[in-house]
Amino acid sequence: MTEKTRSPEYRLAQGALSGLRQDLFHDAFAYRPLPPLRPDGRLVRRLPGERIRRAAVWLPHAVVLFVAFCVLLLAGGTGDGEFSALLFALVPTGAVAITLIRPVGAWWVSILSTPFVSVLGGSYEDWPWSPPGFLSHLTVLIVVAMRTRPRAAGWMWFITAGYSVFADTVLSNGYSSDAPAMLFTSAVSLLFVSMMLIRRHAEQEVAAQQTVTATERDRRTLLEERTTIARELHDVVAHHMSVVAIQAEAAPYRVENPPEELEQAFATIRENAVAALTELRRILGVVRAEDYQAPDAPQPVLADLDNLLSNVREAGLETEKTITGAVRELPQGVELSAYRIIQEALSNALRHAPGSTAKIEVSYVLGGLGLRVVNTAPQGPVHPSPGAGHGITGMRERVTMLNGEMTAAPTEEGGYEVTAFIPVAATPARSDTPADSAKPAEETS
Repeated sequence: MTEKTRSPEYRLAQGALSGLRQDLFHDAFAYRPLPPLRPDGRLVRRLPGERIRRAAVWLPHAVVLFVAFCVLLLAGGTGDGEFSALLFALVPTGAVAITLIRPVGAWWVSILSTPFVSVLGGSYEDWPWSPPGFLSHLTVLIVVAMRTRPRAAGWMWFITAGYSVFADTVLSNGYSSDAPAMLFTSAVSLLFVSMMLIRRHAEQEVAAQQTVTATERDRRTLLEERTTIARELHDVVAHHMSVVAIQAEAAPYRVENPPEELEQAFATIRENAVAALTELRRILGVVRAEDYQAPDAPQPVLADLDNLLSNVREAGLETEKTITGAVRELPQGVELSAYRIIQEALSNALRHAPGSTAKIEVSYVLGGLGLRVVNTAPQGPVHPSPGAGHGITGMRERVTMLNGEMTAAPTEEGGYEVTAFIPVAATPARSDTPADSAKPAEETS
């Protein structure tokens, strides 16, 4: 009979037997010590005192050993002889204790020793479980179920029920039976334990899924920020390449009777610039979203900060700008990134610190550009934002792209501070800047 011709009932029975073999027979006496509780667990971390918390991690072991001691007291000295009394006391007690190191093996010890323990007890008023055997087997069922899986708990209960039926019909000889009490009590206990296990497993699955979702969301946010940066820098690079192409085309006309080699060189430069522009457009087509629209206005630079601050003030955030150092023209990519960093920092202040004030410092220093945006503590209720932290990611990407450094952290006063340094090679001062502005100065607005 092939796999395709087997009936669904046969495959179901085969799967059930395979599960039974895996849960209760495969490595049944494997060494599996019960681990202590986690020190940062929900229960332990709420306890007062470091010493109490260190001791509380062994609470499950203490509970199991306490029940084993109760079983020993319950079985003490009720056997017919000295040896039988010893076995009658130690076997159920040992079955409970073994659950700490070999849980499935402890269950087999408990179920196989049950008839012998009942006979050695010398009393048939309770059959097939003696009082210590009843407590021992019920404890073993619960502990093993907590340490395995719900399917194993089901198999243990069914085998216990099968033994109960066999003992009542074949071995009882009219003795009173406590099997119904065992089956009912164990069924309720195992159902409760299984529900706890299923809920804990579901919580772990949800936590793992949330972790994966958060990781994927952060990765997607990072890619979106990089795509946005690529789109913006495309305009900057395209402008420079267009200038190169135009200058290469016009350069031969600036020289009277230029050599043929020079004309060919400028023609080659122009062809390469045009080819580079074409490739840039293709790259932009790859990273462009479906609803992306090219901006009508040029990309913003630091000279446009006043317009940004005016809009922010209208939105309810009081700002103060300070410029220090010799103002000079910076590469357009640096100015665009600096503008976006300040813009995002102010947006975060509007979103997460309503009613606060912000200070913006732009420092033109030797070898780079320094930025600092700090806002005071919020003066009104702060509503949770699902995108918290994404703006920081974009700012870090811009600074990292320019080989700079950035910090973003809360202040001691309850506000938030963003600082960045972008290295820039020294360039001449801007020609449209007044002569005295080339000297170190400070501007506040």
